Amino acid sequence: MEERLKELKEEVLAKIQEASNIKALNDVRVAYLGRKGPITDLLKGMGKLPPEERPKMGALVNVIRESVTEVLEARMAKLEEEAINAQLEKESIDVTLPGRPIKTGNHHPLTRVVEEIEDFFLSMGYEIAEGPEVEKDYYNFEALNLPKGHPARDMQDSFYISEEILLRTHTSPVQARTMEEKKGEPIKVICPGKVYRRDSDDATHSHQFTQIEGLVVGENIRMSDLKGTLSLFAKEMFGNDREIRLRPSFFPFTEPSVEMDISCFKCGGDGCNVCKKTGWIEILGAGMVHPNVLEMAGYDSSVMTGFAFGMGPERIAMLKYGVEDIRHFYTNDVRFISQFHRTEA
Repeated sequence: MEERLKELKEEVLAKIQEASNIKALNDVRVAYLGRKGPITDLLKGMGKLPPEERPKMGALVNVIRESVTEVLEARMAKLEEEAINAQLEKESIDVTLPGRPIKTGNHHPLTRVVEEIEDFFLSMGYEIAEGPEVEKDYYNFEALNLPKGHPARDMQDSFYISEEILLRTHTSPVQARTMEEKKGEPIKVICPGKVYRRDSDDATHSHQFTQIEGLVVGENIRMSDLKGTLSLFAKEMFGNDREIRLRPSFFPFTEPSVEMDISCFKCGGDGCNVCKKTGWIEILGAGMVHPNVLEMAGYDSSVMTGFAFGMGPERIAMLKYGVEDIRHFYTNDVRFISQFHRTEA
């Protein structure tokens, strides 16, 4: 048995040196040191030896196995180093080659418009208020003078989750929540955010879009304050030459209510394809806060008055940057974001 062990040692050492790659070396390890290898078989056969010979043979087997393992690991380390060097040689990098340009991002036109609007109103002392997109029917409608069954609810076809929970159809519920929280104190806020309506997507409509609404409540707030604010806003967004006009309209939560138009920044009021030959472009809705809305929020409408307005950043961005289809804002196409331009007056 001792002679057999010596022969196996010489044999496996020769095989280790002959192995030219890691796979071949692993095959040698499995063949000689594995569970079915000859060295393991010798260990299993030691039970047949006389008791006095077993310790000597066991020690010899362990010495041979440790010796073979040491040589095998050294050979494995050498082969791994050779493999790495060969790979590095094959995958060498020419550091003199010019670097690949990294494409940088750009602000989305909607982001630019929203931030520009926020900056303008913040400079006038407004605060930014936010609220949940999944809203209660009470704040979305009832607190805004739209009780259940009111025909004006049909103007905003809604996504209802339950009878009392829906995706908000405008950011006006943020105004209702803010008035409720302020408990009769003066307010000066804008409320930006996403809103949702059951609408067919086309070039000018989307089932999900953004709104920015504003609310001012205090003593002696008049329609003239609203007109002055909106006039400054139009000049800030579209140029100092812009004029505004207010047309009578209807919104359940304001009385009186108006639609605001701006003089066309492309033709200066002469009439063109942008303003549909009218010289004016409709931009937003506004009005004086309805007394019922103030009373439901805890305000004394005989003392406190207010105005509110609401606009769609998508429409403003389409006008400012010459975008003809609202769906471009939501396609996540980097080419669109990188090429848009502002339409100057």
